[in-house]
Amino acid sequence: MSKGKGIKVIISMIGLDGHTTGGEIVARVLRDAGFEVIYLGATQTPEMILKAAIQEDVDAIGISSHASNFNQIEYLVELLKDNGMSDVPVICGGNIPKHVAAHLKGNGIAEVFPPGSSSAQIIDYVAANARGAERKSA
Repeated sequence: MSKGKGIKVIISMIGLDGHTTGGEIVARVLRDAGFEVIYLGATQTPEMILKAAIQEDVDAIGISSHASNFNQIEYLVELLKDNGMSDVPVICGGNIPKHVAAHLKGNGIAEVFPPGSSSAQIIDYVAANARGAERKSA
């Protein structure tokens, strides 16, 4: 499978969220689908993720979240905009209540994948919506 060929993605947790299983699974799923995955792991700050995004010139950022520190995800989106990376979608996954998911999407988070989302849904979304996806899939 090579849907992700040429697309670079960060996978991380943010703040004090130490639930790593979901992020590790998504990182593996994307890697197996041909994406280049930079796995930052747990306890990252928005600034640390931004720095990695700039250094690695990534095309998408995935945040696994099971904590209530959603404001840090919104802050990451602000930092990306402030640094000329507003075209890099931030995607969240995890046990996120529906009303919070709607709030996040209203504040710049590109998509939220709740529990039960399939690997194919995640792969297809990232492949179609990553920065420069149309150019990289050609």
